[in-house]
Amino acid sequence: MYHDRALGAGPINVMSVDVEDWFQVGAFERVIDKADWPRLQHRVEANTDVVLALFEAAGVRATFFTLGWVAHHYPKLIRRIAEAGHEVASHGWDHDRVFTMTPDAFRADLARARAALEDAGGQAVTGYRAPSFSFDARTPWAHAVLAEAGYAYSSSIAPLAHDHYGWPDAPRRAFRPLAESPLVELPVTVATVLGREVTAGGGFFRLLPSSVVEKAIVRTNAAGDPAIFYFHPWEIDPDQPRVRGAPLKSRLRHYSRLGAMAGKLKRLAGNHAWGRADTVAARAAAALA
Repeated sequence: MYHDRALGAGPINVMSVDVEDWFQVGAFERVIDKADWPRLQHRVEANTDVVLALFEAAGVRATFFTLGWVAHHYPKLIRRIAEAGHEVASHGWDHDRVFTMTPDAFRADLARARAALEDAGGQAVTGYRAPSFSFDARTPWAHAVLAEAGYAYSSSIAPLAHDHYGWPDAPRRAFRPLAESPLVELPVTVATVLGREVTAGGGFFRLLPSSVVEKAIVRTNAAGDPAIFYFHPWEIDPDQPRVRGAPLKSRLRHYSRLGAMAGKLKRLAGNHAWGRADTVAARAAAALA
């Protein structure tokens, strides 16, 4: 459906980066207090610069869904992302899950993050990804709040069942969640391994054979749709501090195979046509009109 001859015969896939530091992840939200963030070792700027260099070498343009907190502390990083030709989009202010907010709190979070991102990046922010894919059946109001705020698209749903996120009944391809709005939702692509559904990106891409995600991308493209892939800058950083006190499952998910991630990303970047989420969302909006 969404073809670009400049990038080849297949659909353009979305390469997306959720920009947050190692201590801001959902897995550690109960063991690291936000009040302690300023005194922790910040590694997000250096890690994101490595990602920028990797994309530049591969000729990839991507969308960086970035915390407003990161933009506030590292505005020059946001400007570098924008000047390299990437899209700067919102990941909320400080990684609060949307289903923990009221609609008014969500509005305030959106406004605060957008102001920081636009001030730092010098470009309009029209895309949003909920922290931890936290749009689900508990947030029937969330898309309406985004539309009211003038967002063009969201990529906030994982259409599967998971212990930390997921909306199994959600569509698996681009859709318009509101009949009265052109707002488009781009659900993250789902892969299958041994009969189990997983997201095509992040920890699953790092932990599982690359073929799992590769097959999901090929299958999605064969259906005429773009794949939506994501990862985090901290996933290429094997030297990051270790958190004590987190559940064993969380630590295994977070720290396993960090050293393998950069190489896997380089290969993935060269195997498919990639682009920005705003480009794919605009094509989806036109097709769904």
